[in-house]
Order: sequence, then structure tokens, then C-alpha cells
Amino acid sequence: MATNYDYEDAPAAYDDANRQDLGYDPNFVPDSVKSFVVHLYRHIREKNVYEIHQMYEISFQTLSDRLFKDTPWPSVDAVAHFVDNDQVFCLLYREMWFRHLYARLSPTLKQRIDSWDNYCSLFSVVLHSAVNMQLPNQWLWDMVDEFVYQFQSFCQYRAKMKNKTEQEIALLKQYDQAWNVYGVLNYLQAFVEKSNIIQILEQEKEGLEQFTATDGYDYSGGSNVLKVLGYFSMVGLLRVHCLLGDYQTGLKCLLPIDISQQGVYTSVIGSHITTIYHYGFANLMLRRYVEAIREFNKILLYIYKTKQYHQKSPQYEQILKKNEQMYALLAICLSLCPQVKLVEETVNSQLREKYGEKMTRMQRYDDEAFAIYDELFSYACPKFITPSAPSFEEPLVNYNQDAYRLQLKLFLYEVKQQQLLSGVRTFLKVYSTISLGKLANYMEVDEPTLRTILLTYKHKTHAVDSDKKITSNADVDFYIDDDMIHVVESKPTKQYGDYYLRQIVKLEGVITDMDRVKLD
Repeated sequence: MATNYDYEDAPAAYDDANRQDLGYDPNFVPDSVKSFVVHLYRHIREKNVYEIHQMYEISFQTLSDRLFKDTPWPSVDAVAHFVDNDQVFCLLYREMWFRHLYARLSPTLKQRIDSWDNYCSLFSVVLHSAVNMQLPNQWLWDMVDEFVYQFQSFCQYRAKMKNKTEQEIALLKQYDQAWNVYGVLNYLQAFVEKSNIIQILEQEKEGLEQFTATDGYDYSGGSNVLKVLGYFSMVGLLRVHCLLGDYQTGLKCLLPIDISQQGVYTSVIGSHITTIYHYGFANLMLRRYVEAIREFNKILLYIYKTKQYHQKSPQYEQILKKNEQMYALLAICLSLCPQVKLVEETVNSQLREKYGEKMTRMQRYDDEAFAIYDELFSYACPKFITPSAPSFEEPLVNYNQDAYRLQLKLFLYEVKQQQLLSGVRTFLKVYSTISLGKLANYMEVDEPTLRTILLTYKHKTHAVDSDKKITSNADVDFYIDDDMIHVVESKPTKQYGDYYLRQIVKLEGVITDMDRVKLD
């Protein structure tokens, strides 16, 4: 159980009264904040990961809700003398300060630039100095996650040029390297390389390392910061490349992590969901539908079973949002590649409840169907960015939607190419063998056109996986011998275990309800 410090029990009235008299004073440090900072600094020096985690996850949120709902925390200069002006702690404090600002308020352009400078300073210290700290995985993940989020937010902000003031334009010109895409990618890649995390994961497969078994922590007195930041930076690189629309490179960055197994990325719920969301989306855009369906199914089942344990977590709303987005992406995948056998009954039941009617309409491939594909993609896709610097020439225009419109256009073009394939699939499901002439007659096309359609079907239902092997997404496949089409349909394996488990849970619920009934 976490120690109860003064900052958790101290009454808020004195602090709040002073704050109301003064307004927001960045140099005013309430006693509870002073106590928080002093204890956090002490625990970081002592490498007490459990207490650091409690203070970071619970106490920081509690104080934010109580004292700083709509104002920033005290400035770093105001608290620095409580922590011996320790450079690394002050950088960590500012990282939390800016994260709170982004979450509760709307940062100014200067604050966005200052946050970039703070990340540069913090990351440079970690990369080039011997940082002897142990920090919780949650905090290290949040650093990488927030770094990429603020980059994305800056790109979106910068792309809205139409209503920028002269002062903002002058700042953008002056600080043109702030949140530069190459700088962001270079920091993430530097963490991967300097930490030697790829080699560590390779050695772990041979039994020479204990990285995953210890969740990345160093129990021999060393530091976990660089190694774990390097690990999470691979997920960060996947996310950045997805925002840029470069899905091949994104998946390549994630290759060292075996997502078919439990790993450090699953030790933090936010990391787990972000990894699979972007991994699944990248596979969807590369037509690797089976892989996307398989991973979406696993993570949605995991969230379904565990979300009640995260209700008090600051990430709870984000978990629910990503959960809904992944159901939308799963609906798209199954409409383009009807491999329902890959989906657990529980997930399938939830999916049909949310999107059953829309999925039926999506099979028609008419204007209404395309509108639904458009709607689901727009709701569930990442917030794509244009990383290039804006044009400062008049007239100033907004271009924050350009990247999204391009990805939507490419996606809908792919959907339209699937239109003819749905007709082919319907006929192939009916026959085990059929002549080319007969199928051409049914489809009202000539034989050369039918051969082209069949080749297109083969092309669109096959994809190249990360190992450069060609894999099939087809639920119905075929081969042609002379002028006869021979159909090969995959037979689903019946799963009984999940059904019985659900019935057992229902029975336990009935018994619990009966126990509550008081008989006269």
C-alpha cells in the first residue's frame, strides 16, 4: 500500500483561497505541491519505482483535479529550489507540466515551442549522459506517447494558416525547426539505436537476456530509462509513420517486437492498445486483412475482459475511444474480407450489435455502401498530418485536412476495386467447379474480361507479409485447369470452448442474483 503523504490529506481551502486572491501565479507553490515535489524527488533518487508510480499515476492526478483543473501547475523555477535545482528532475517536472497543459488547457504557440525545447533537453540528457534512474514503465510510455501526440498536434495547428496572426507567423518562421519531422524521427531512432534494444530482444530469444521477464526493469541497481524508452520508441516510430501514411516503414520499425507474444508493450494498457491499433490499421491499408482481423480480435477481446479494472485510470476514456474505433476498423476488414471464423464469438456479438446493419449494407457496393465506408474510415483512422512547413505567401490557406483526404481517397479507390470481386465471390461460393464460359455468361461479360476479373481477384485477395511471403486473405480460393474453375473453400474449425465459457459466466450471474433474493 502506498504511503499517505501530507499532500494527499492537506485541506484544499487554504491553497484555493490564496489562488483565488492572486489569480494564477506561476511562482505560487501550495504546500501540498511542495510536499509532492519533495517526495517525488526523494523517491526518484532512491529508485523506489513503486512509490514513484503511485505518485505519478494517482497523486499527480489528484492534485491536478483539486488545484489545477483549469490552470497550469507552478513553474519549474518556483519548485527548483525544493529539489536542489536538480537538472534532470526539473526537466521531468516540465515534461509533466506541459502534458498537464495540453490535457487541461489550450497551449499557445510559444508553449508548444517551449515543450519541444524541453523534450530536446530531456532526451539529450538521457541519450548522452549516464542517467542512473528507474522510472515506471507507465511514465516512460507516456513520454514517448505524448512526444508523438504533441508533434501531431503541432502539425495540425501549423496547417491551419488562415486565421494566424502576424505574431504567430513570425514565431513559426523564427522557430522553423521546432517539431520538425526529421527531428522527431531522429530522436525516436536514436533511442532505439543507443539503447541496443533490438540486440537485447534478439539475445532474449536465445536466453541471454531477461528484458521481458523483468518488464524492462533493472534489478541489479542499473537504470531502465534508456532501454525502455528505446523499446517504446519502436511503437512511437510505427505511430509516426502511420500518421505520415508510410505503413510499410511503420511495420518494419515494429518488427523486433513479437506482437504474437506478451511483452513489455503489454505491461502498459495504453502502449498495448496503441501498438495494436496502429499495427492493425497499417495492415488494413496494405490489404493484409487477415492479420488485421486477427490482431483486432485479440485486443478487443482483451479490452472486453479487462476494461472494468481501468475505470479509475486517467487513460480510461482513451481506452473506450480506441475500443470503438477498432470495432469500426474490424467492421471494414470483415466487409472487405469476410473471414468471420477468425473472430471470437464475444467480439463478433459486440460487432454485430454495433455495426451489424451497416455491414450488411456495405456488401452492396452502391453509393450508400461507399458512404458508410467513408464514415467508418473517417471515424476510426489516425489524425494524418502534413509534416512539411507551410507556405507563408498570401493568401494563407488551411491544409490540415489534405493528408486525411488523400488517405481517404486511396482507401475508397481500393473499396471500389473490390466491387466486381463481391460478384465473383458470390458465384464461387455456390459452385465447386464451373466452366469459364458459364461463369462469364452469369456475370454478363466475355471470357477475356472474366479472366482479367479472376486475376484481379487473385491479386486483391493476396498480400505480401512482413517476411516477404505471399499470403492469402481469401475465404474462397480457386485454380483454373484448362477452361474449368475449381473452387477451394476453407472450412472453419468449430470452436466450442468460448460458448461454454460464456454460458458458465451467465449461470454464475444467475446464481449470484438468486443469492441476493431474500425469501420471507
